[in-house]
Amino acid sequence: MDLRRLEVFVKVAELRSFSRAADALFLTQPTVSEHIRGLEDDLGVPLFDRLGRGATPTPAGELLLGYARRVLALTREARQAIEQFQGRLTGELVVGGSTIPGEYVLPALIGQFKAKYPEISISLRVGDSRQVCEWLEQGAVEIGVVGAPPGSRALAARELMADAMVVVVPADHPWASRGTVTLADLRDEPLVLRERGSGSREALERAIAQAGLGLSAFRIAGEMGSTQAVKQAVRAGIGIAVVSRRAVEDECRARLLVCVKVADLPVSRSFHLVTHRERTRSPLAQAFLEFLESQAADLASQRTA
Repeated sequence: MDLRRLEVFVKVAELRSFSRAADALFLTQPTVSEHIRGLEDDLGVPLFDRLGRGATPTPAGELLLGYARRVLALTREARQAIEQFQGRLTGELVVGGSTIPGEYVLPALIGQFKAKYPEISISLRVGDSRQVCEWLEQGAVEIGVVGAPPGSRALAARELMADAMVVVVPADHPWASRGTVTLADLRDEPLVLRERGSGSREALERAIAQAGLGLSAFRIAGEMGSTQAVKQAVRAGIGIAVVSRRAVEDECRARLLVCVKVADLPVSRSFHLVTHRERTRSPLAQAFLEFLESQAADLASQRTA
């Protein structure tokens, strides 16, 4: 079974498109079709249902996908092991991050790590905590950093660093000059939430549950699919929100938003470093994992203004 054909097959399956896979792999579409046709001939089964411009894996294709990902991962691991044996660290690594670590923590760390090992390539996929854990189970990423502990027994997690959560309000909000409010105050204001599956939302729900309340006790103004959307909603006057302090550093410094403490509702959570229990990590993934852990103390000490 040809490795290049497997690589093309996985890309088509992930993108659900021959043309998008061709663009991603810098191939022509006829070349992609030829690779898939050759693989189907080798195996004696159709691997995709070609519907219009889309391509959906058949049951046989779905079965092959898991094996193909493992074969390609082992191939990368073998190559990296030999390179590491020769004193070099090269190869490709895909890391997953939930919104806050993915947008505000990991990019700088990836830059530092890449400066140390310039021959490597690291890709960062950003989703909510639930999505990142799904990617880890699927083998789409090797390492995840998320804002909520995974629920799957297939995944191993360890705390990486703490993350403080704050209430943010528009600069012209009456609370902007108060600095501190109470839980009762919070219940009277329209509240903008992240979507279900977000670590930020889970942290808020845990905190109010400890206070004996549920979200039904609050005036929910709406749900947003990203922290950036939440911040824009607050600036637009839709409501207030509880977000990671890291996510509003620039806005608070520019006085576009104001951070407010809730005296009787401490909200905090930890970022978790997550890997798959049963998958062997590549040398590059292991090196990056150790780098992240070595940076944990410095990360924990970073604070916003």
